[in-house]
Amino acid sequence: MNSSADLLVITASNGENLKLAERFVLSSKKLGAKPQLIDLTTLEIPLYNPRFHKENGIPSAVGPLHSEMISVPRWIICAPEYNGSIPPVLTSAIAWLSVQEKDFRKLFNGRPIGIASFSGGGCMELLLSMRIQLTHLGAQVVGRQVACSSHNPAKEESINDLLKRLMQMNPLILEN
Repeated sequence: MNSSADLLVITASNGENLKLAERFVLSSKKLGAKPQLIDLTTLEIPLYNPRFHKENGIPSAVGPLHSEMISVPRWIICAPEYNGSIPPVLTSAIAWLSVQEKDFRKLFNGRPIGIASFSGGGCMELLLSMRIQLTHLGAQVVGRQVACSSHNPAKEESINDLLKRLMQMNPLILEN
């Protein structure tokens, strides 16, 4: 855990989106940020299932993930498009994280989040789906996003633009 991090770069893939996330980490360091990378594919988090949750509680890997995420003020999420939507590893992680608190929005509410994708398709359905879900959870999703593929690689200036916008944002302080 890196409590001095000011940017969390989360990847929901061990392939091209991991490479994209690593580019965000390198670029953010050049801009003076202190990033931390989390690869959701390395965590032992089962598919969210309300029956499993009721019978077994919250998996042990969710607590440390929640602690890391809550301690870092802004995030970038890099995810591939799965069947026109959010990949299961990300959806499941969000579901488990949302049941950590009485207020399911608490972790996300007011948090600045950037979104990016490397996908075989256009990735627009994924980016729209992530934007809808994260906004529903109360996040401040940056208007700029990065969409790339093998035919349309991510440009360094696009990565930097998203990072500069995100790093200017601060979490909203919400009264309970």
